[in-house]
Amino acid sequence: MRYTRRDFLATTATASLASLFAPSALASGQSTADGTAVARFHRYNVTSAKGQQMLASYARGIQAMLALPADDARNWFRNAFVHLMDCPHGNWWFYVWHRGYVGYFEQTIRELSGDREFAMPYWDWTELPRIPPAMFDGLLTPTHTAYTPYTRNLAVFTQFMKPALQRHWNTLDTGQRQQLSLRGYNSAEDVWNDVTGYNAKEQTGISGNAAYAVTCGARYLWREHPGFDPKTASAVSADTIRAGLSPVEFNNPDISRSFTSSRTTSHVLQPDGATKFSVLEGFPHNKVHNCIGGVGAVDPGPYGNMTNFLSPLDPIFYLHHANMDRLWDVWTRRQQAFGRPIMPTDPAENKQFMEEPFRFFVNAQGRYVGTRPAREFFSTSAFDYDYDYVYGSGVRAAEQAATAPTTAKAARLVRGKRADGAVRVAVPNEAVRAHLAATGPRVLIAEVTLERPHGLHNTREFDVLINAPADVTSVSADSPYYAGTVSFFGPSMAAMGHDHPTTFAVPLPQTLGALRADAAGGGSTTLEIRLVASSGQAPQSFPVLDAAILVSPN
Repeated sequence: MRYTRRDFLATTATASLASLFAPSALASGQSTADGTAVARFHRYNVTSAKGQQMLASYARGIQAMLALPADDARNWFRNAFVHLMDCPHGNWWFYVWHRGYVGYFEQTIRELSGDREFAMPYWDWTELPRIPPAMFDGLLTPTHTAYTPYTRNLAVFTQFMKPALQRHWNTLDTGQRQQLSLRGYNSAEDVWNDVTGYNAKEQTGISGNAAYAVTCGARYLWREHPGFDPKTASAVSADTIRAGLSPVEFNNPDISRSFTSSRTTSHVLQPDGATKFSVLEGFPHNKVHNCIGGVGAVDPGPYGNMTNFLSPLDPIFYLHHANMDRLWDVWTRRQQAFGRPIMPTDPAENKQFMEEPFRFFVNAQGRYVGTRPAREFFSTSAFDYDYDYVYGSGVRAAEQAATAPTTAKAARLVRGKRADGAVRVAVPNEAVRAHLAATGPRVLIAEVTLERPHGLHNTREFDVLINAPADVTSVSADSPYYAGTVSFFGPSMAAMGHDHPTTFAVPLPQTLGALRADAAGGGSTTLEIRLVASSGQAPQSFPVLDAAILVSPN
């Protein structure tokens, strides 16, 4: 990381992070305090003049990728299959794998667009909770006619892509096939089942599980209606981002304390016993994908590109993931500013994480880069880029989080008791008062565990209700009972079926009615946590298997 410990020692722990990230300190051709050269490429906010300039190059690159034959690994559609066949979600390799995937894609656009300065713009959805206007122009929207020759219907897409996918499968080496087998793919036909949404176990198709989307239905927000719904806006709010940046450990079994999602034995496997989503992956990442893809609006599907594992077919995917990568960078810089670790500290865990092999990345010449361990992508220096911080909302969130760092020793989990499909947690009133008074990261973060519906049941989003009357089966985002919406991204895959409990870290909003009740004295406030289907799919109510609340007194 480019903000070194020597830089840190030249400042103070209370310095404004915005000043540390000031554009003047990152200007091309300058050096850091220890003489290290700054990054060659700069990723800009998509709303800036430079960001708009980058979008023009991006569109040229997409046009060139569309023109390539399906057997070329840089073809627009072939490139998206890398994500479908290899992407990790719900585990601690989420950030580092996507850094590699976006990084190589960025190099491809640089090569094919002719813009040697190209860097992927980031979309700060906290600052702009709607699709940027330019992403509805030309090839920057997947509904454009340029995509129609390939995606106007499933038969056309099958004729164009399936033979090339089979030829691609025939070239895979032993290591690649072994990883795909862990994921549940033992033939090209298995991969194609996820394209069409065919469930081999149930022997039927599930429309919401299809990774393919027809051209006109490739995105479910449009130019006249580009904004997020209120629940998605809540998922990307500054409060949520502050909570997501507040953990002081790269990974912790208590997901409310962890920056990354659950530790697994491989990036293509679910963890043993439970999947755990950290705040940033479970909320802004998953919910933005679902909102753009149509979850809720068009349940039970078919959905648009962003909702399933061919989500890179929507050009906005890369702006979305550039912003997730930027938040990882913000967290890393904040950790360094306080002299805290930015990676797993246990030697065995660190070795396991850093040596995880990634086998499917493709370079700008269309060739596999070979097996690469995760450590090669842990730093932004892997692709020689940085972010042009212009005091955006992510930086402000990090700055506020940094003013009152939470220590692992100060925080403790308060476990609840399950009854009638809900869990009741007695939270000390002292913590409730601190939570309501907090101006930085939220003091109370819940861990909510549920069983993900599987098989023919495809509900993907669940509203977390706190102390709601028993007859309340749906709420709006401004309800005093609404704590947030937990979201699954993508369908259950063949070997990644979520046939085990899943836990989400849920930062509790200060607007909860239960917290506004009398919390005087040294007693406790009981919070009853239950779940309802957010989008109205039956059944309406889902049992909470377990819940706990992380209490972090200020």
